[in-house]
Amino acid sequence: MELGRVSLCVLSVFVTLVSERFVVLASFSQSMDSDFTFTLPAGRKECFYQTMKKDASLEIEYQVLDGAGLDVDFFISSPSGQLLFNDHRKSDGVHTLETEDGDYMFCFDNTFSTVSEKLIFFELILDNMDTDEDPDEWKEYVHGTDILDMKLEDIMDTINNVKARLVKSVKIQTLLRAFEARDRNLQESNYDRVNLWSVINLLVMVMVSSVQVYLLRSLFEDKRKIRT
Repeated sequence: MELGRVSLCVLSVFVTLVSERFVVLASFSQSMDSDFTFTLPAGRKECFYQTMKKDASLEIEYQVLDGAGLDVDFFISSPSGQLLFNDHRKSDGVHTLETEDGDYMFCFDNTFSTVSEKLIFFELILDNMDTDEDPDEWKEYVHGTDILDMKLEDIMDTINNVKARLVKSVKIQTLLRAFEARDRNLQESNYDRVNLWSVINLLVMVMVSSVQVYLLRSLFEDKRKIRT
């Protein structure tokens, strides 16, 4: 009976610790990642807005996936209207900045192009958006960790390391997909150009051959009139 009571006690402590860990996991702040792909028509400019908090971090990465020249103008403005970054006709770029309270504006400008539209991919990574919460306040609700031969801090460090690596893996895979789409569009464009110039060269060769045949026939043609 005593052995059964001890087992039930250990089991209840284990269940309590597991439930507390789920609460701890839910209380951790996460970085917010989002990516978008859109078409920017020729002669147009598209702007986006992101609300940020003070002492947070904002990272923007963009790539031009398709369109003549694979380039676009890009700039970022602070909530006060100050120009922070300005890229002129670039195919890709990465910018990271420490933010303050307010709405940040970032724009893609294709007004320099009058014919070609651009397919643009960009990704936003937002960190430290919940700075008002105390990251260590969850420790007040954890009890009984000395019963097990482990430390909850070590477990959470391991979980956070795994989570950070998974987030990094997802980010790398997203960028690889963007690079793959960009390379595929470039190859298809080159393929169309090769076919176009091949057809043009074929037509020129046919015309030159026809002219040569006509000139040779004209050299051997007897133009003298025969009298009968």
